[in-house]
Amino acid sequence: QAFFCLLLLCIPWGSSCPPSCQCTERAGAKAVLCSSQHLQEIPRDIPRDVVLLKLDANSITRIPSNAFRHLPRLQEIDLSRNAIEHIDRAAFRGVAAGLRSLDLSGNRIRSIPKEALLALGAKLRLANNPWHCGCALQELLGEARLDPGSVRDITCHTAPRHEYVGKPLLQALDSGANFCSVPRRSTDVAMLLTMFGWFAMLAAYVICYVRHNRERSRGHREHPRALPGTRGRAE
Repeated sequence: QAFFCLLLLCIPWGSSCPPSCQCTERAGAKAVLCSSQHLQEIPRDIPRDVVLLKLDANSITRIPSNAFRHLPRLQEIDLSRNAIEHIDRAAFRGVAAGLRSLDLSGNRIRSIPKEALLALGAKLRLANNPWHCGCALQELLGEARLDPGSVRDITCHTAPRHEYVGKPLLQALDSGANFCSVPRRSTDVAMLLTMFGWFAMLAAYVICYVRHNRERSRGHREHPRALPGTRGRAE
């Protein structure tokens, strides 16, 4: 990839180019290089036929829906070393089929909607982010096409259990952690508590009903006994 970028830098690109970016071309492969330009958002005037887009080392905080949809030939995106915190579900809509490489390492990402990445065939780099190790990240690790060299650097910044905080996600999973079981356990506990509450209410109702019937029966038994004495006094 570094050699490919070096080749692209050799030939200037004569067509329109975003401000603060350098556009180059080599053998028909066009690149837009916007590294370290203090950008706070993805440029909107990127040429449609770009193949490589480098936006690393900027101050981008969010990838909105359809951010690259107008770039049908895009194959590589480098968004490493930004300040990205939010990625919309449809952030990569329109480029999923052709994208080969997506670098999101070194940002501020805690979680990503899995719908945003699972449709991609690109090799993903997600290391060095403050990840929350939950079910979504575990499923992403199992289903997405991650760069093997960066998987070990996906570390749990937060987790449902304190013992996993600061550990690589792979190490936590190898030790038997299953973050996808936590919500189910919570749901099971809630259902058990609800059922116990209903049974307690039903038991209380039955007890009150039985006591009430006993008191009524006792009253009926005592009332006839009083009648003979009443008749004797009348005579």
